[in-house]
Parts: sequence; C-alpha cells; structure tokens
Amino acid sequence: MNGTAEFHYRLPMRAAGARPGSHPGASFGSGQQFAMHGRLFDYPDPRRLDLRASLRAARSEWLVRVHLQRVAVQVVAIVDVSASMQFGRRRAKLQVAADFVEALGHSAFRVGDRLGMMAFDTRERDDLFMPPRTGRGTGHLLATMLRDCASRPAGSGAVEGLRRCGVRLAGRQALVFVVSDFHWPLAQLAPVLDMLVHACVVPVVVWDEAETAPPRRAQLLAVNDAESGEERRVWLSRAMRERWRDGVAKRRDELAALFGARGMRPFYLEGEFDPEAMSRYFLEMTV
Repeated sequence: MNGTAEFHYRLPMRAAGARPGSHPGASFGSGQQFAMHGRLFDYPDPRRLDLRASLRAARSEWLVRVHLQRVAVQVVAIVDVSASMQFGRRRAKLQVAADFVEALGHSAFRVGDRLGMMAFDTRERDDLFMPPRTGRGTGHLLATMLRDCASRPAGSGAVEGLRRCGVRLAGRQALVFVVSDFHWPLAQLAPVLDMLVHACVVPVVVWDEAETAPPRRAQLLAVNDAESGEERRVWLSRAMRERWRDGVAKRRDELAALFGARGMRPFYLEGEFDPEAMSRYFLEMTV
C-alpha cells in the first residue's frame, strides 16, 4: 500500500474543545458560522460589532456577532493485536490494520488533529501505547509499532484487554476507531461500547478472505483456532460450505445489530485498506 494514502473524515456532530481545527465546533470563537448576537460587555471584541443589530435592540447596548469556531478533535485507534489478527492468506490482518493506522495518521495530520493509539490482546498492551500527538510521521510510527509487535501466546479473553483500553477513554469526547476481527462473544462487547458513549466510535472489522469464503477445491481442511490453539480437521461437504457462508452472514447481522443499537455502523476492511471507501463511509454518516 502507498504510505501516503489518506482519507477524509467528518464527525456527525459538533465537537467540543477550544483548540482550532477543521471540525464544526460547539464553542464560541473566531469562526465563520454565525451563532447569535451578544453584548459587547460579555464578548469584548469590537471588530465584530454589529451596528444595525445594536440600533434595533430593545435595550440601548452595543451588540457583537458571536460565531462558532472550528475545532480540532482527539483521534484514538484501539487495535486488536491478539493471535487471531496474525492470520491471513496473503497478508496478516494485523498488517492490513497497520496500513489503516498509517493512513489515519496522514489524514489526522492534514486536518490538525492529534492521533494516539492503544492496543490489546488478552490484556492492554502498554508497549504499544502512544498518547495523542500531532506530527507528520505519527501514522508511520504507529504502523511500524504494529507491524513489528511481538505476538503473545494464544489465549482467550481478548475483550478484557479492550475493556481496559475503554476504561481510559470512558467519559471523554474523541473519534475512536476500534480495529479488530471481533472474534469473541459479542455479549461481552456491549458493556465496553457503553463506556464510550461520549465518543464517536467507528468499528473497523478486519476480516480475511480465507475466513469469509470456504476453499473452492479442498475437501478436507485442517484448521486451528488462533486464539486457543486448538486444531482439528473439517470435511468440507456441500452442506458444510453452506453453513460456513450462513455463519459469516449471521455474524455480519449480529455485528450490525450490536453496533446499530448504539448508533454505530461497522466498516469492513477485507483484504486491503481502501481509503476511498473510508471517505465514503464518513460522507454517508454525515449526510
């Protein structure tokens, strides 16, 4: 993937904050969008004095135009680095996730937002933590950390690591990308999403073609669970292939229902990251 790839993102609501940026804000300042008239005494900026409004005012007082300013937002990527993310037919899912994080870094830098990263497997990965920062090379740095991270022994309970990451962001306003294959019980995910109610959460579902479609020719398939390490052989009959496809479709429906109940729509990242598709995702979100 081209390292300079980027996409355009917009929040579906006004963002809080005082740091100037490119997103519509909810605070008053030196913006271009008119909000209301205020007293010069309360907003002492004679440059925005509105003489006509002052003459029409019921009370004899000077009025100034008050505008909403555009602000910068905090962007955080929470990345799943558990054993299942090391799977992939051509490239590991974690490598594809790293491509996304690199593009996110370029995109955030272009609009003046700060980007940080958290990672988890069965626990929070402090070695992959980066506080929000602004810099041209931030995305490349975070992507390199993901590409070079050492995988830990297979285990279970990756959602517990995500929960610990969510605790850090609970109650904070931010644009949060949760990047994972979500191969764990979804019932455990709901409480984590509820902790991020003040943030704009974008679930990025990273799947590989080998997971979503059965092999065309193979009849006997050796498979192993990347999380638990359990290995077994599966006979791919016609009925088994249909069950495979139905299982994938059911999982998509379950994810859509879980995220949709909280006003979120998942973005599917399959095979490689497409920045134009991500731009369309945000355009559809804010229309």
